[in-house]
Amino acid sequence: MAAFVRVSGPPNSNFLVGYPGISATLPRIEGKVEIRPLIGVSAPVLVSLVTIALVRRETIHPSADSVTKKHLAAPRKEIADVVGKEMLLFRCPAGKEYESVLCMDLPFVIFIPYGRGGEEVARRVPPASLQLPSRTAETFYELVVTVQQGHQEQKKYAFPVPICRYDTLSTFGMYNRPESAERVTDHLVTLGISLPRWSYGPLDPVSVYIKLSPNPDWLSKARKVTIQKITVGIEEEITFNHEGDEPSKKVKVLAKSTQAVGVKMPEAGYFTNLGLVFPAKDLRDSEGIVPRGKKEFPTYAVSGFTTTGTLYKIEYFLTVKAQMSSAKDILLRQPIVVCPFDHAGCKEEMEAIEQAAKDAAHVSPDNPMVPASHIIKANEPGGLSALGMAIVGGVRKPLID
Repeated sequence: MAAFVRVSGPPNSNFLVGYPGISATLPRIEGKVEIRPLIGVSAPVLVSLVTIALVRRETIHPSADSVTKKHLAAPRKEIADVVGKEMLLFRCPAGKEYESVLCMDLPFVIFIPYGRGGEEVARRVPPASLQLPSRTAETFYELVVTVQQGHQEQKKYAFPVPICRYDTLSTFGMYNRPESAERVTDHLVTLGISLPRWSYGPLDPVSVYIKLSPNPDWLSKARKVTIQKITVGIEEEITFNHEGDEPSKKVKVLAKSTQAVGVKMPEAGYFTNLGLVFPAKDLRDSEGIVPRGKKEFPTYAVSGFTTTGTLYKIEYFLTVKAQMSSAKDILLRQPIVVCPFDHAGCKEEMEAIEQAAKDAAHVSPDNPMVPASHIIKANEPGGLSALGMAIVGGVRKPLID
């Protein structure tokens, strides 16, 4: 008989336990696969084999946001990878073709890789679920349950699992150290910048300390330079097919702020502080309602964030451009990290991450203590009561406790 299959998480909580990207929390997916008869409440289901795997699906179509190019460009490129490894949840005993069951609950724990991994793909932390506008690039995850029923073809049942990454939170100490960089033009002027921190989320303030200084060896020439204006901007750079043979890049300016200066280069140099607000995506529609999100993707207030998949890579740069007369313009591009959550949201997560790390200390990745499987076979006495049925005077009726 046909089977009804679903995956349910632990009571009152999500499938996903722990924080992907933070190894101390042992990120994992916990739940159970439930198999019941689909038609006829008590018709037994014939089950030979049940497996489960977490599958990452990734697609890119760089030209999808252009109506004209869309039809001329190469078709959408897709890949599907098993994250970690497939787990065997049930196999009928040797010599038997199938087991007749009325009810089957198979608990499982799938650990999400959290090692640095480098080239070893199986240990790399999987990238976060993301869908860019027009689906130019997307990554999503599914729990795929495979059920073999006797001679029938294997059937696959997919259940979406949105996955976020938490290793770019702007509250982590490594992002809160000042970063500085310098660039020289014509040996006359040096542009130096300093960033107090370098991870930002939606609506976070971005401030840059800027210093233009003349070359002391060429002071008379450097004094003739006029600083016309200074522009600060944030660029998003997407590299499609970055590991492949024909990578292509798309750069988009997300925000820009210009300060008119109009000053001759002072001997001591020119100092200023410039800032802008990291742009956010409005999640509400024209009526002020947040539309229901897609099951595969968490709702983010940014359209993209720093991430690296197999088919695409998204990076962000803070650009500072000094436009001058009597000297070449200077452009400095400093890499920054973009997090899907704002600074306040990151602060809120910190306590929960600490708690998740304490909870994970009691979990062994080699033996995660999964509860026992619960299987009721067709010929077991009282088997019908597990399905909420009872035989009353030779007739099947709903069981009332």
